[in-house]
Amino acid sequence: MVDTAEIGVFGGSGFYSLLDDVREVKVDTPYGAPSDSLFLADVAGRRVAFLPRHGRRHTIPPHRINYRANVWAMRSLGVKAAISPCAAGSLALNVKPGDFVVCDQFVDRTSGRADTFYDGPIVTHLSSAETYDPVLRRLAIDTIRDHGIEVHETGTVVVIQGPRFSTKSESKWFSDAGWEVINMTQYPEAWLCRELGIAVVNISLITDYDAGVHEGTEAVDARSVLEVFQANAERIQKVVIDLIGRFPADLDVLGAADALGPTRGDGHAASDEDVRLFETSL
Repeated sequence: MVDTAEIGVFGGSGFYSLLDDVREVKVDTPYGAPSDSLFLADVAGRRVAFLPRHGRRHTIPPHRINYRANVWAMRSLGVKAAISPCAAGSLALNVKPGDFVVCDQFVDRTSGRADTFYDGPIVTHLSSAETYDPVLRRLAIDTIRDHGIEVHETGTVVVIQGPRFSTKSESKWFSDAGWEVINMTQYPEAWLCRELGIAVVNISLITDYDAGVHEGTEAVDARSVLEVFQANAERIQKVVIDLIGRFPADLDVLGAADALGPTRGDGHAASDEDVRLFETSL
């Protein structure tokens, strides 16, 4: 059997544990080992690869995830579109625990993470103005609403280094800037998908109010995050499985790979040294 997939899901084992005929495959990459094996299954007639970003037993903290290996592994199987669900904190009083946010922007506050495939010798500059795919975002919003879940159609996710949570001053800074969501994994995961021509959509499940800077809210702790996430795990799993069935039949129409065309700093569209061609047939 050829190990291929067209859609990828970054998330825990709960997304594939209840599916039939799941096939586990190990993938080697030029960037080392991914967080775990990839798990292949058919969902709504689509071939899907699931990858637990923290490992199947949640043993890898966010700042130690090999994001490049994870995304490369997905693309090497043929993935052209990905869903990147995550637990996240709220920076806005109207974005409540249990709500879903379909983010359209990110702010990177991480440090020291390997966050690009383009380290040379081919100089490449890719726009991050619209990292999250607008077509997939619209599909995600409609799917969440069809499940009767409160959904915020836009949002900026601030990605912090972790594993610590924010100080009150940091949280107030982010909130005062008008940003809605805080998380530890969206960068560089979503961005690296963009770099390899994978259309990506995020669904943030809100579990807490971060450092509790808003009146009437409390500072986050790991136990409360886990409790809220577990209470909502079935909802996010059902949304993701339903969303897969709504993806366009032809994922090329999303244009994610086409966006790589005008990104080369030296003016050439392709060469044998281009990372976009190496082992992925991009």
